[in-house]
Amino acid sequence: MSLGKRFLRRPTVQRVLGRLAAAYLGLVRATNRFQVHAAGANPGGADAWLDARLPVIAGMWHGQHIMMPFMRRPGDRVATIISKNPDGNINTIALERLGVRVIRASGARGRNRASDTRAKGGAEGFRAMLRALKAGESVAFSADVPKVSRRCDAGILTLARFSGRPIIPAAVVTSRHLRFKSWDRACLGLPFGRGAIVLGDPIFVPRDCADDAFEALRRFVEAEMNRVHARAYALVGRADRAALYREAAPLAAPATVGDAA
Repeated sequence: MSLGKRFLRRPTVQRVLGRLAAAYLGLVRATNRFQVHAAGANPGGADAWLDARLPVIAGMWHGQHIMMPFMRRPGDRVATIISKNPDGNINTIALERLGVRVIRASGARGRNRASDTRAKGGAEGFRAMLRALKAGESVAFSADVPKVSRRCDAGILTLARFSGRPIIPAAVVTSRHLRFKSWDRACLGLPFGRGAIVLGDPIFVPRDCADDAFEALRRFVEAEMNRVHARAYALVGRADRAALYREAAPLAAPATVGDAA
């Protein structure tokens, strides 16, 4: 391990950096003029729209994860999952200061969850997220396949399938931002601009959904995630430069989109 990495893993250093990160994000939130759009909601009606659907699984692309705490309203109960790797400590400190409860475990990834979760502790994280949703907490969940930007993984659908709670495709963007050259093209908002929070239609995953139906729904969630991001960037007058996903024809909405019967 390099000297720099050892320094960054010192608990005192991580606490300071985590607090600074939370303070900076608070500044970005306070100095950007945000507008919130929810699918089908009247202008200004996003709060009531979301309240009627809680708890939800807020699906985010990994590159936007830095910005997602801006979705949380005062009083909202929100949890997210971060790896137990020491590199996740700074994010954990920042998120907790912003009111997000952090679950330290690996998420359930892919369709072959049995083998993957035994190796990475994903079963532990999956059970913790199910418990959170059952207790009325919303869960913010990165939907990407690991190291593959904007390719929807099956994990978020599996969580929706077993919890019975809807996936809400979500995007949070600002007109002024920094774009990193990481695999996920992570985006960090800058102060003194305009912001947009866009929430898509709720997507339910039936308990018996499998095989071709599951894959069709996975592709639809992916397309909806891309759509809400394009909408959010359009609202702030910027191009979505991280849109490196494969272009595809729009998919028809399955019957599982919208409120549960």
